Amino acid sequence: MTLTRPADELARLGDEIYERDIRAQVEAEHHGEYIAIDVDHGCWGIGANLRDARAMLDQQRPDPDSRNVYGLRVGFAALRHFGGRPLSDRSLPSRQ
Repeated sequence: MTLTRPADELARLGDEIYERDIRAQVEAEHHGEYIAIDVDHGCWGIGANLRDARAMLDQQRPDPDSRNVYGLRVGFAALRHFGGRPLSDRSLPSRQ
């Protein structure tokens, strides 16, 4: 599957659509779930994982073959994290 938009443009558009159209609808009840956004059509799907989010998106969008899909995780700055703490927990002990 090849993107038809550069990755940086895909991320910028996906973030814009999320902030403008989606965030207020999902953040309180779907924290930690995944969203797949079709940046060409503005439609999106949500699920417990990226595969489920993409499947939901594919059921509702006008062009299921569109490759310009941006994924993100509700309430997180990164799609995945390795170790550490979520960004929402900033109460780190100070080092002296």
